[in-house]
This record gives sequence, C-alpha cells and structure tokens, in this order.
Amino acid sequence: MSFNLIITVAGIGILVGILATVLNQSGRSEMAQGVTIMGVIVVLYIVVQSIAELFTLVKSVFNLY
Repeated sequence: MSFNLIITVAGIGILVGILATVLNQSGRSEMAQGVTIMGVIVVLYIVVQSIAELFTLVKSVFNLY
C-alpha cells in the first residue's frame, strides 16, 4: 500500500463531502445521496484493485500456483 492510495481516497472523500453538502443546502438531497453512493463505489473500486495487486505480490513472493 502506498501513500498515494491514502491521499487519493482522502481526496475523493473530501470532494464527495463538499459536493453532498452543497447539494443538500440547495435542496437536492436525492442528488447528494447519489453523489455519495458514487463516491463510495469509486473508492471501493480503487481499494479492490489495490488488494488484488497485494494478492498477486504475495502469490509471486511465495511462488504459489
């Protein structure tokens, strides 16, 4: 895991938080909820890719398969 992953996830979280707050204040709570869900999906996608890289690294280190 690299520091860039942490910064990327934090940046997405901050951006989604700001967008959701602005949309809630303007009365578009459904749109804010959609933005929040999309942000969670994007972060999960990034994390799953990183976990897959980690498993590939572990598999190559221990010469599995």
